Amino acid sequence: MTETTGQTEVLFYEQGASWLWVLAGPGAGAAMALIQLSAGYGIQWVVPGLFFVLVTLFLSIQVKAARIHTSVELTPEKLRQGTEVTLVDEIVRVYPEATGSETPKWQYARALGELTGVPRGRTGIGLRLTNDRTAQAWARKHAQLRAALTNLLEERIPPESAP
Repeated sequence: MTETTGQTEVLFYEQGASWLWVLAGPGAGAAMALIQLSAGYGIQWVVPGLFFVLVTLFLSIQVKAARIHTSVELTPEKLRQGTEVTLVDEIVRVYPEATGSETPKWQYARALGELTGVPRGRTGIGLRLTNDRTAQAWARKHAQLRAALTNLLEERIPPESAP
């Protein structure tokens, strides 16, 4: 999951949403045409055309918004969650995964990005930031993002060796 764009190496990337969802618009138009045909009325193009246009338009807007607001990119210098950018230098620690019945305190922290919480279908990752702040990063492939963040922090701040 490492790629290079120009000068910057991308360690982790999620696009947010797939444009394949827009194909539901033509599917809705075809379904309406088949319903009309099976009812014996023949195909009257206004209703299937309207479904085609409205569903395609609505889903295009939703996918575009999801690609902006739920995309994730991690480079050696920055973590981008949606449109919010956090410098990797500001990340001090990655909290362990939540296990057991007790909810860790970091799960009540603010989610990075401009959304009000962790987006649906994503899992939060607890981060300790500079100035004693706590936040949640998030991703669909949260284990890969957690591993990439942990590797970055270990390169920058080597783990303390036992005496």
